[in-house]
Amino acid sequence: GSGYIFATYWISWVRQMPGKGLEWMGRIDPSDSFSNYSPSFQGHVTISADKSITTAYLQWSSLKASDTAVYYCARTEICTSSACPPRGMDVWGQGTTVTVSS
Repeated sequence: GSGYIFATYWISWVRQMPGKGLEWMGRIDPSDSFSNYSPSFQGHVTISADKSITTAYLQWSSLKASDTAVYYCARTEICTSSACPPRGMDVWGQGTTVTVSS
């Protein structure tokens, strides 16, 4: 997003399965690529970022039909502890629909 320095906020990824609520997946600090994950997604996805091109990525180890969902990135308040709850997500991407056929 314009008007802010990419590396001064964290970036979260959030999943919304069809007919369900929002699920926080994890987040990354683009300044040093430190990331942490919801236990539900640990080991299944990898979050990365390239601050030189102000881009964050979400990668799956393998895709399953149950991964069908809309995925959002969101600018996130900096948190100094990996135990902090997801919060402060104030600017959201438009969402990307991922459809995995079984």
